[in-house]
Amino acid sequence: MKTIEVVAAIIRKEDKIFATQRGYGEWKDYWEAPGGKMEPGEKPEQALRREIREELDTEIHVDKFLATIEWDYPKFHLTMHCYMCSLLSGSLHLNEHEAARWLGASELRSVNWLPADDQLLPLIERELLTASSD
Repeated sequence: MKTIEVVAAIIRKEDKIFATQRGYGEWKDYWEAPGGKMEPGEKPEQALRREIREELDTEIHVDKFLATIEWDYPKFHLTMHCYMCSLLSGSLHLNEHEAARWLGASELRSVNWLPADDQLLPLIERELLTASSD
């Protein structure tokens, strides 16, 4: 089975994270953390900044590594490196996605996440709840 290695940005602003809805392909209308494929020789943090520039026309700061998710989709194996990030510039433009939302911990499960991204929800909830209690 083919393996695809990607990066995902859990972009956080205060007590919410930025989720995007796919507008194309087999998984159209599912929600995900923005990001994409790593290019040969790229470090995950470099790929993440490049992908977010391409997808959202914005600059991010990669704050910390959150987790690597391994997931078997029907046609490929996904290795997804996930990082907590913050915005360096405030405007977000959807160049590839159908929709986007800022979701708080209690709203995370209100959208239909891609299966691999769904595995992140307990970690994201913990991040949001830990920070809100600081």
